[in-house]
Amino acid sequence: SSGINAEYGGNGILSLAEVDKAIRDVLAIDELFDAKPAIMRAFQAAKACGKGRPDVGDDYIEKLEFKRFLVGLRQYFEYWVAFKRIDEDDDRRISFEEFSAAEETMKKWMSNLGDLEEEFDKIDENDGGMVLFSEFCKWAIGKSLDLEDDDN
Repeated sequence: SSGINAEYGGNGILSLAEVDKAIRDVLAIDELFDAKPAIMRAFQAAKACGKGRPDVGDDYIEKLEFKRFLVGLRQYFEYWVAFKRIDEDDDRRISFEEFSAAEETMKKWMSNLGDLEEEFDKIDENDGGMVLFSEFCKWAIGKSLDLEDDDN
């Protein structure tokens, strides 16, 4: 048998490390390989959909979940690109200053952007004063965020 499974494990399941290696070697898209938070969120989301095989542990996705992973990766990569556009200082956190500076950009991505302080407080679930990627994803999903330039 050929493909990702034969090359990475051959047992019908993939670990996060095997998925990561496959993204690097098979897809060979540096921007995607470098988007570790997006890969992690997509992997976690695929795992959360439930197992078909009782023998597969929580650290793996099986063939059924791999398609969900790819669909999720496309979505989470879009959120990662959006997050990076807002995160001006590249510290993987969004401050309120960065968030408010991106208001006009965000309005292109969603029709329902409310009061910036209220939105920021809603996103910042742990009240840390910064928005983390995981928090941003939950908010982006709820807002149906869609980048204006990703459909080409």
